[in-house]
Amino acid sequence: MSLSLPEFRRKWSCRGYMSAGAAMVTAALGLSLVLADRAEARKYAAPLDIFGLGTPRPRATVHSARIPLPKPRPEEAPKAAEEAAPEADGKPSSDKPGGNKPAEAAPPPEKQLSACRLALTEEIAIAPSIPDIRGPGACGGEDLVRLEAIVLPDKRKVAVKPAAILRCPMASAIADWVRKDMVPLAASLGSTISDLDNFDSFECRGRNRIVGAMLSEHGKANALDVRAIKLTNGQSIGLTDRTLSRDVRERVLHSVCSRFSTVLGPGSDWYHEDHIHLDLAQRRNDYRICQWNVWDPLPQVAPLLPAERPEEAPPREVAAKPEAKDEADDAAAEKSPAPSDKSVPEKRQPSKPATKKRR
Repeated sequence: MSLSLPEFRRKWSCRGYMSAGAAMVTAALGLSLVLADRAEARKYAAPLDIFGLGTPRPRATVHSARIPLPKPRPEEAPKAAEEAAPEADGKPSSDKPGGNKPAEAAPPPEKQLSACRLALTEEIAIAPSIPDIRGPGACGGEDLVRLEAIVLPDKRKVAVKPAAILRCPMASAIADWVRKDMVPLAASLGSTISDLDNFDSFECRGRNRIVGAMLSEHGKANALDVRAIKLTNGQSIGLTDRTLSRDVRERVLHSVCSRFSTVLGPGSDWYHEDHIHLDLAQRRNDYRICQWNVWDPLPQVAPLLPAERPEEAPPREVAAKPEAKDEADDAAAEKSPAPSDKSVPEKRQPSKPATKKRR
């Protein structure tokens, strides 16, 4: 029985079997590709897997390496007993510290002296250096000295009482002021300087001792309060003393205002009515403050004196006795001429003297 091709296809259709086979082949190929991609992906981390949470990488094979052993000690090398012999004799080697003696700590490097410290010699002032002060806040400072005395050009010493703790530049400025300005002033008064009255120097506090105020220059050891300059003849130049000549106080005013950046005295505020404040505060554009009113001297008023005793008054000893006073009155009455037309008055009875009240 012969069938044509169209009839064979119509009777024995295999399109469905071919389609199913093709699908199975396609699925098998896809699965093999997926498995191959996963195996390849294990070698590399995912691009966004920054914490390494993806598929773990296979560990590399650990290969054991042979560690080389040290070479044997040569025969000509010295033995260990010979190396320890110097130490046993009590002579440790120079490059190794002794076994019983601990290693000494290296000394701290010496602090270099400032230019001010080198210039402020004992020929100018007795001012030994003191350690730096680190107080609360910004109190204290560096390059500090204790100004005990100022040496004058003739080798005499002006004691600073009490000794002032200052920065070296401030102490140097005080010494120059006394040596170059105050010595000629004292010479014009016929004497020399013996003491400098230090009212206040370093003190960790606010301005004018007000709690919470800005830090004073005293807290930085950059200020000195001066109350008076004493002379060898016993006289004292009180910088705020109104009984002192105004010319003397004005000379002191001009000298300090030309040397220090801040000068506060009477008239600036009521905190500086009895002393003069001097400091070297640094301000913008080298701004300076000089507030000191040199008041006129107080008027000389003579004390109130009692009136002079009249000449006709009896002596004090006689006036103090009441009986003598009555006899004096009777004698005066007898001496006076009696009028002819009038009768002689009767003698008065002695009376008690009046009590004098004190004022």
